[in-house]
Formats: sequence, C-alpha cells, structure tokens
Amino acid sequence: MGSGHSHGPSVSAGGAHRRTMLIVLALTVSVLIAEVIGASVTGSLALLADAGHMFTDVAGISLAILAVTFASRPATDARTYGYYRLEILAAVVNAVLLFGVAIFILFEAWQRWFNEPKVEGGLMLAFACVGLIANGAGLVLLRKGSKESLNVKGAYLEVLGDTLGSIAVIVAAIVIWSTGWLRADVVASVLVALMILPRTWNLLREAIDVLLEATPRGMDLAVVRKHILEVPGVVGAHDLHAWTLTSGIPVLSVHVVVEDEILNRGSSGQVLDALSECLHEHFDVEHCTFQLEAAEHAGHEIGAHP
Repeated sequence: MGSGHSHGPSVSAGGAHRRTMLIVLALTVSVLIAEVIGASVTGSLALLADAGHMFTDVAGISLAILAVTFASRPATDARTYGYYRLEILAAVVNAVLLFGVAIFILFEAWQRWFNEPKVEGGLMLAFACVGLIANGAGLVLLRKGSKESLNVKGAYLEVLGDTLGSIAVIVAAIVIWSTGWLRADVVASVLVALMILPRTWNLLREAIDVLLEATPRGMDLAVVRKHILEVPGVVGAHDLHAWTLTSGIPVLSVHVVVEDEILNRGSSGQVLDALSECLHEHFDVEHCTFQLEAAEHAGHEIGAHP
C-alpha cells in the first residue's frame, strides 16, 4: 500500500561560498592584527572592542569554512544525510561567541567610564579607517551568500557588526581629536556591543528553529495540504511534516490517501510525479517523501498525526 518518492538534496548553500569566506577570513585576520596594534598604541577601548569582535569573527568564519567543508562529504549508511547539520551547529557557536564578546565590551565600558584612560584620537581614527575599508570589502563579498546560507549569514552579520563598529570608532575618534572628550571612546564601545546583540539573537533563533525541525519560514502547511489535496486521485493527507535539513534544503514528508482505483490499476507513479512537481513548483521543495495508502489503512496507523 505504501510507495515512496524522493529527490536527493542538493549541495548545501554554504559550500558554494567557501572560497569567498576564505578571502573574507584573510581580510579579517589582517584587520584584527591592525586593530590590536592600534588599541595598544592609542589606548582606545573601542579599537580593542572591535579587535575582540574581529577575533570572534576569525573563529566564527573558520568554523563556518570547516562546517561547509565537512558538509560536502558524501552521505553514508551511518549518516544518511551526511554532515549538512554541521553548518547549523557552526551558526549556533558563532552566535554564542558573539554574545560573549558583547558582554565583555559592556563590562569594560562600565569600568572605563569611571576611570578615563588617555586616548590618541588621531591614530585611533587612522586605524579605524583601515578597519572600515576591509570590512566594507568583506560585506560586498558575503552579501549574496548571506541570502542562501545561515552559515554565510552568520559570517555576514559578524562583518556587518564590525563595519558598524568601525563607523562608531571613527566618529568617536573625531570627537576625541576635536574636543578632547575621552568618554566618546566608551560610548562607541557600548554602541558596538548594542549593535551585536539583536542581530546575533536573530541568527541564534533561526539556527535553533532548524535544530528543532520547525516548519521552514515562509511555508504554510495549511496551504501545502491544500495543494496536495488538489492533485487528481488524492482524497486525504496526514502526518504532514516539513523541516529544514540545512540552509537552502527544505525537506517534507506526508502520508497521502488516494482513491482505491489508483492503487488497483497501478497508477500510483503518476500521482507521485504530480505531487513532486506540485511541491517543487509552488514551494521549492525538492526532497519529498510520500507514502501512498488506501483509506482503510488509517485503522492500522500507530501514533498518526494530523
């Protein structure tokens, strides 16, 4: 009574952008070294905070590259979906690291608000401009991939936070240079931390949704069910589930009740083809598993879901 039909998942979205992430990693390491030197020379907390964020970026982007490298390995009998989920785990690690950096920056800012160190505004401005140029280049390189992969999106958000941080440091440096108000450095540091937190939360939430196998964003299962029931010969659908294997690879499974005549005359293949074409065309789901069954099979279902 049961029949299955599926299409293998395509290459993960993150893997297609591995080379781009390697280039961004090289840029990030360069800026990290420059800002550590700059923080040491100028005494700027804002530069040190941005350097700390850069260090997290180096770790995060390295994890992302490692993840997409493993994700490209073929599936085995022990791991039938391969290593796709490593991309999502890397995105979670990135988010946790970013939260840690934000908390560290806020703590240091609190300390420095009451103990003003001497800050060299002119040199601070020069180092911040170097960071801004490099981060801008990284954003351009990662922008396209951020729309296709959570892992690449994590790297993009990290570089975006650095870009905004560089702008904040530049403004603070100009204020210090022109007015001598040293607390502008502390204010810039706090702004860097506050810019990190909301974007990091969104990344973590999306990654957790994938790990919890939540319905992919933008997919309404009620609409999916409606399309399934409109296929000729289909009279019911239950145990409908949709989730995301990794970025860009939604997966769906469903039990489809068909007319007895379909099963008796051996026309189930036509129904399977129609279902596959429908879901691919309307919902961009390529990997589907359908179980075709007769109406009387419902009495044999154990633990069935709506």
